Amino acid sequence: MDIGVVLQCTPPASRVVELARIAETHGFSHVWTFDSHLLWQEPYVIYSQILAVTRKVVVGPMVTNPATRDWTVTASTFATLNEMFGNRTVCGIGRGDSAVRTLGGRPATVGALRESIGVIRELGNGRSAHIGEVEVRFPWAADSRLPVWVAGYGPRVLDLTGEVADGFILQLADPDIAAWTIARVRAAAERAGRDPAQISICVAAPAYITDGTAAGLKHAREQCRWFGGMVGNHVADIVTRYGTDSDVPQALTDYIAGREGYDYNEHGRAGNTHAAFVPDEIVDRFCILGTPDDHLARLRELEALGVDQFAVYLQHDAKTSTLDAYGESVLPRLAHPATATGSAS
Repeated sequence: MDIGVVLQCTPPASRVVELARIAETHGFSHVWTFDSHLLWQEPYVIYSQILAVTRKVVVGPMVTNPATRDWTVTASTFATLNEMFGNRTVCGIGRGDSAVRTLGGRPATVGALRESIGVIRELGNGRSAHIGEVEVRFPWAADSRLPVWVAGYGPRVLDLTGEVADGFILQLADPDIAAWTIARVRAAAERAGRDPAQISICVAAPAYITDGTAAGLKHAREQCRWFGGMVGNHVADIVTRYGTDSDVPQALTDYIAGREGYDYNEHGRAGNTHAAFVPDEIVDRFCILGTPDDHLARLRELEALGVDQFAVYLQHDAKTSTLDAYGESVLPRLAHPATATGSAS
């Protein structure tokens, strides 16, 4: 299993770049960022700097959306980064949350999401795409390679992911919900005549290493409770569309009963006052909290479900120490080491 990291583009940008460099040093495979241009700085500018100071990490948004950027410009940006730094990008995309809602907009339709994936992936991989009646292609991007991974929770987006995406992003670390979403994505892939094993699976959630004490766990929960509020925005959309009696697991939908709105000025921020409705149980299920042994146990559980990458949301007060702890106490034990020598026959 790969381990990635998810950063906010909070000023100064040099700090974001430095965290990315530290992550690569510790063996993290991917550096993702939020893409919400009103709340934080422009991620694609920062990607160029991350790629310039690293050698191997793959960068991309978790996630962009079809509404706030022209699809051809998005594809051109990725293809340019690939030409400059050697195909080290991935496009995470969804219907949209903070990037569109802060502007008074609504998430894109599933149809628009499907169409945008086709345009971005074809152009980003050096092929031609249709924009209405016009066929277009980047004449300079023949060698660009861009996988497109789709983030979502609801049935229609999960089906779309199985039908067209290169990867699936689930933004929570609950094994039961992960099992349901992964099964739905794989079933859709099979119906579409695709090999489900070819779809990469990424689970992303806050991770906080504690000393094993009750006080340490309490602090970790307060630092990560915001995440349940963020997920709640998407869950509220699902409940509005499908109601409470659909096949969407109640483990995902029930907890938003006490939700009373959301302030995007506190989006993704530890101590978010609009996440008070999120109970400890949800924090514990959606995030990974505890000692390195606790983290390793959950990661093994996710790996057994077919998860290829766990991406650590690093929006709390222990950014550097979490990277260090994962590098020293989690990643080495998560690997499946080979021995240098064997016994003589």
